[in-house]
Amino acid sequence: MRKPHPGGGTEKLPMTEPAPREMRLMRASCRRGTAACPIRSCDQRVWKAEQPVGRWGGAGNPAPTRQCPSPGVLPPSLPAMAHAARLLAALAALLAAAATGDAQPSKIAVVGAGIGGSAVAHFLQQHFGPRVQIDVFEKGTVGGRLATISVNKQHYESGAASFHSLSLHMQGFVKQLGLRHRREVGGRSAIFNGENFVLEETDWYLLNLFRLWWHYGISFLRLQMWVEEVMEKFMRIYKYQAHGYAFSGVEELLYSLGESAFVNMTQRSVAESLLQVGVTQRFIDDVVSAVLRASYGQSAAMPAFAGAMSLAGAQGSLWSVEGGNKLVCSGLLKLTKANVIHATVTTVTLQPTEGKPLYRVRYENEAGTGSDNYDIVVIATPLHLDNSSTIAFEGFDPPIDVVQGSFQPTIVSLVHGYLNSSYFGFPDPKLFPFANILTTDFPSFFCALDNICPVNISANFRRKQPQEAAVWRVQSPQPLLRSQLKTLFRSYYSVQTAEWQAHPVHSPHTPLPRFTLHDQLFHLNALEWAASSVEVTAVAAKNVALLAFNRWYQDLDKIDQKDLMHKVKTEL
Repeated sequence: MRKPHPGGGTEKLPMTEPAPREMRLMRASCRRGTAACPIRSCDQRVWKAEQPVGRWGGAGNPAPTRQCPSPGVLPPSLPAMAHAARLLAALAALLAAAATGDAQPSKIAVVGAGIGGSAVAHFLQQHFGPRVQIDVFEKGTVGGRLATISVNKQHYESGAASFHSLSLHMQGFVKQLGLRHRREVGGRSAIFNGENFVLEETDWYLLNLFRLWWHYGISFLRLQMWVEEVMEKFMRIYKYQAHGYAFSGVEELLYSLGESAFVNMTQRSVAESLLQVGVTQRFIDDVVSAVLRASYGQSAAMPAFAGAMSLAGAQGSLWSVEGGNKLVCSGLLKLTKANVIHATVTTVTLQPTEGKPLYRVRYENEAGTGSDNYDIVVIATPLHLDNSSTIAFEGFDPPIDVVQGSFQPTIVSLVHGYLNSSYFGFPDPKLFPFANILTTDFPSFFCALDNICPVNISANFRRKQPQEAAVWRVQSPQPLLRSQLKTLFRSYYSVQTAEWQAHPVHSPHTPLPRFTLHDQLFHLNALEWAASSVEVTAVAAKNVALLAFNRWYQDLDKIDQKDLMHKVKTEL
């Protein structure tokens, strides 16, 4: 007897692969992007999945819009449907157990309470049902790289600041939790090379296009077509996951989306790939490198797949969560009713048992040390060897193989003060027009500078004028020296910093890791070695939850299947 679809048919995340004509229709409903990249202004024809609002062809003209409800979201106005969905999910898990003769897992451990850990806890409960106990271990604060800093009695994003409109899992979380999108306050962007601005955004769309064409020819169109092709194939993952398919390794997942082309993109650089499609070296040096520095803190020598994910975010409209993006993590854990244990996991040991494996998780906190046994363990935190908190794996034969690599440190400094506009060529601060500044390889001491808004924006909120004291977010590879702060600011009241091991140092020579470390031991963060973003982590969380579910009930037909596009079409 074949087990029913995981989630009992209640999961509504299917995303049909956008056909070219559908793409053209979606491009018609758009708005000018507003965050951190002038290249965004070159493309009014961006994909839209959420209520577009903005300008069309110039300032002040309303854009033609088309309501496009995000798939996979239970309507927040229908709590009875949400309750029924949870009941059906539990029923599906019970039917699966009856079909295979296997009992449900009794306890699941998740290590890490960032977006990956909170999302996988949510998905695991969706598939296994609410009777499974889920313990989430977190050594720091819930939210991980989604965090805020308080400045002058207001909270500001210090981690991941915004999400792409095509982040379907994040869109679903926000609607399911009853959260709201933050009101957007527009601002112009520019790229600075240490001496002058090589590209400046204006309020006029056609003028922006003319400037891009004048400086770089049709390179911006070739870049856009390249990114669109990658994203069109990447969006297949939502359809695969809606049908319950999972992948045991990163290479298998990428191959299912773009075959060997996607796998090869992890082994060649962004610059090499763009030059091949006709993008000029000057455009790569001026624009592409600036976007990659702002998002990854890395250059155009990074792998093409990770670069394409970053550039897609630069071209699309962005959004964030009212009250702070970290509310998604805490909300998912509360919805799941997970048991959050504030402790550092030190060891995962394979216990000698008959039948399904059992894992002993040892941890330590201020109260001392402790341990417990679990049927399934998900590691939702980096496992790189230069991290002093790397988890030890004992009792495994062969030993657990962890991908060796390092992470790119990112320093976020929130500076409350007066910008030194003279450094950027504007002696009169009243005339400084930009809210977002990206940089090329020079100056090297900072990557991006943004005039940011608090996480709670009132109806009468306005962005500070250039001559006023404002809160600026400075991203840099190293902590800013006092002399560097004086270079960027005439004076300042306070400086608060947060240091992140934000992204892996992406290299074409890094091997692609596997999600499956052992039978029921999984590493969610494996996917960030191919590309790193909040939505990519959510995709990995869904994949690991499906992988654990399918492996538990031995539904191997749903794991690492070839030619999935054909299979999914026949199932529709």
